[in-house]
Amino acid sequence: MTTTATTDVISLRDITKAFPGVIANDRVSLDIVGGQVHCLLGENGAGKSTLISILAGMQQPDSGSIAIGGKTVDISSPKVAVDYGIGVVHQHSTLVPAFTVLENLMLGDTGVLQNKKQAAERLEELADLLGVQIDPHALTSDLGLGQQQQVEIAKAMWKGSRLLVLDEPTSMLTPQAIEHLGESIARVKAQGLAVVLITHKLREAYAMGDCVTILRGGRNVGHIGVDELASYSEKQAQDAILSAMFGDDLGAAGSDPTAADLEEAAELAGATEATRETRAIDFETRPVRLELRGVTSRAGGRDIEAEDVTLTVHEGEILGIAGIDGHGQAALAEVVAGQRSAVSGTVLFDGVDITRSGVRGRQQLGVRYVTDDRLHEGTVGSMSVALNLVIKRIGQKPFWKAGRIQQKAVDAEATRLIDEYGIRTPSAATRAGTLSGGNIQKILLARELTNGARLVVVNKPTYGLDLKTVHLVREILIEFAAQGGSVLLLSTDLDELIELSHRIEVISRGSLVGGVVNDGAGTAEKVGHYMTGAIEGTD
Repeated sequence: MTTTATTDVISLRDITKAFPGVIANDRVSLDIVGGQVHCLLGENGAGKSTLISILAGMQQPDSGSIAIGGKTVDISSPKVAVDYGIGVVHQHSTLVPAFTVLENLMLGDTGVLQNKKQAAERLEELADLLGVQIDPHALTSDLGLGQQQQVEIAKAMWKGSRLLVLDEPTSMLTPQAIEHLGESIARVKAQGLAVVLITHKLREAYAMGDCVTILRGGRNVGHIGVDELASYSEKQAQDAILSAMFGDDLGAAGSDPTAADLEEAAELAGATEATRETRAIDFETRPVRLELRGVTSRAGGRDIEAEDVTLTVHEGEILGIAGIDGHGQAALAEVVAGQRSAVSGTVLFDGVDITRSGVRGRQQLGVRYVTDDRLHEGTVGSMSVALNLVIKRIGQKPFWKAGRIQQKAVDAEATRLIDEYGIRTPSAATRAGTLSGGNIQKILLARELTNGARLVVVNKPTYGLDLKTVHLVREILIEFAAQGGSVLLLSTDLDELIELSHRIEVISRGSLVGGVVNDGAGTAEKVGHYMTGAIEGTD
């Protein structure tokens, strides 16, 4: 059933999929046409991922149908999807780091030893189609993020494709890699393949897309066709997309959105060129709050270890850490927070050596940690919102007395924080695990940024959140720094790092390989050079 490039239309009709408590897709219909880039937009939770999972055979719809070239098909498994020529490049890498490029591409093939020559020829064919150079014998762990993505695209097209789905492909790519990706997409489209591009960046949708579909609350709430999008200016396309994405949330109820409403929504959606001027600080006069001198972390089994890391974070500074996910960010965060010990080097806080201090000792000094695993490590889902907000202060007055919890004091503190941080919950007694990801993240921030916090380490603080909560979380971090707090920000979103950070360091394989002051003058390009290994350097 392997297919090659074709202009067949893939038609989705009334696709509905429900999970306990939520309808992920509600009678969604759309057509995906060969030779076109179909952009799929919508906030997190809009239903994009579920729809793509159904196309990829990972989920089965409760009702509705899928047809290819007018013939109804049953995509009952990922293998069936591949046989129909549907390839998906997921947001996070699915490559095996210890395998070579060719070994990754041949996973699942039969007769591996006999077909290596044929596989190498197929890779050369795909590399030529994509307009890229791919070394079949390179370990994928040695590749930059842009190169890994090229391999992911080749993997998705390995057995021939009619549809290539790219899920948030530019979230951590450098400007150079984004440009190369755009060229590859254009070449794939020119071969007659259909491309579905999932993104939250409106500029990309306008620049790369031939048509746009907008999902909201699981429903198809807007579509801009090929001719219509071609006739729009970028501003007209942006306004039409934003109105569909945010609906009644734009402007007052029952009224049309104003220019200010659309401008604010555009900022939330990353549509503007520069959402904020970086607040400059004088590093010469600001005291150093955190200093790491040649720190190497003890093995923790989560990802690559931090190795010989030297850095400083000043009072009132947001220091961003950029890099491919899994390259030592977790180890760096945990060694600063005290959750992982250092086998060598020194950790200083306000000039005092805290290398041997544990988590509790560092918390008392004002060192806090917001983990990227908010659902498991960050909170106890079976416990109430109130208890999660004070869980780091177990045994402390006024919440505990003589070994007993003081519920009135806990509830009073919880009510204050719920109000201050806008946590949407039926009550303080509600189980934290029942809340949305955005509200769980607010619980973490409310807990860690209060009670004498002076330095907060945050790992991927906005990953998986809707656009409004992303904006709110970023504002909270900016305000914390403006009040003199220090932030060590680890993120896989380059736009986020550029928006928030005063300086940006790049981590690769556990080591810092270079850093720049975020002065707005080509910061993305400079960070990109370090990430791609084009230049070497230090502060």
